[in-house]
Amino acid sequence: MNVFINKVAKFMPNEPVGNEDMESFLGMIDNKPSKARRIILKRNGIKQRYYALDKNGQVTHTNAQMAANAIRNLFDDNFTIDDIDILSCGTASPEQLVPSHGVMVHGELGGEKDIEVVSFAGSCCTGAAALKYACMAVQADPKRNAIASASERLSAWMRSSYFQKESEHLSQLENQPMLAFEKDFLRWMLSDGAFAALIQGKPNENTISLQVDWIEMTSFANKMETCMYAGAEKDEDGVLKGWAMYPEQEWLTRSLFAVKQDTRMLSEHIVKLGVDYLIRLSEKHHFAATDVNWFLPHLSSMFFKNAVLEEFASRGFMIPEENWFLNLPYVGNIASASAFSMIEELMYSGKLKKGQKVLVMIPESARFSYCYCMLTVI
Repeated sequence: MNVFINKVAKFMPNEPVGNEDMESFLGMIDNKPSKARRIILKRNGIKQRYYALDKNGQVTHTNAQMAANAIRNLFDDNFTIDDIDILSCGTASPEQLVPSHGVMVHGELGGEKDIEVVSFAGSCCTGAAALKYACMAVQADPKRNAIASASERLSAWMRSSYFQKESEHLSQLENQPMLAFEKDFLRWMLSDGAFAALIQGKPNENTISLQVDWIEMTSFANKMETCMYAGAEKDEDGVLKGWAMYPEQEWLTRSLFAVKQDTRMLSEHIVKLGVDYLIRLSEKHHFAATDVNWFLPHLSSMFFKNAVLEEFASRGFMIPEENWFLNLPYVGNIASASAFSMIEELMYSGKLKKGQKVLVMIPESARFSYCYCMLTVI
């Protein structure tokens, strides 16, 4: 591609939240501390994250507002709101079914110019899908300026009030009710935030740019059942049953809209599928592990770092640990925005040198999708 990421900007809501303060923001179910919290935090390696909430659990920023703020941080004397031609938005946590997240971001941005807007829904790969669309649009017409954004307000799904009705229902059935691990698990994994990238047909003249060599995505849903989901339940046969199939009163007693994950299925498949796909792409695009100067893996948990390294070693495609760039422990898991977060931090770190290759890995556990993106420092 003759397409370039010329600038990346961010908006992180409020101050970072440490591990011991999480329940002050998210709340306690039945006024009791989570029994799983400490175990999960020890394994995931996350030390702090960001919430678009105050300590009373009140929303401080919407998803669309955060995305718009990140986009505004791209503006300067050379690029203004009226220079945008395309707005491509991805999120796993839109705040409404209709209108689309993208047009809500456009509405927050304002401005006088009517522009093309597209939205991508799903999970962690939605930001990469938004980036790929923006790149293809600029490739088709290099004179157009495209913005790709990825933003999340995942705290919307993690507040204790959303689980209270289920807990009360369980109390009527059991002596010692406890929220299912698959629902409690992700309450301690996710973070809020927004990022935006400026995509243009020419590189920067005086500062570095990242040329987008290729973006490849694939789904394994033809082979794999659902692993992570919200607004649905899985039956014993692994079939997903959506919220509209349940009586309204069960939406709360089942915590139907909570984000849930089958952690056993995740551990068994996510790493192997990703390395399989990477080796296929290395053959297609003719590159070796030794060609990668920087590896930016979106990890949901630091638990998976050694698992990926071990799989690399066993498959003979070893990207050494010193070439990895991660910010999960101090930024948190921002789902679709995590890859943008790593790109933004590395781009302005002073560590990049012209000619270096940057490989970005984005797994999506929802029904097992993967994205890889190769960038060249220009």
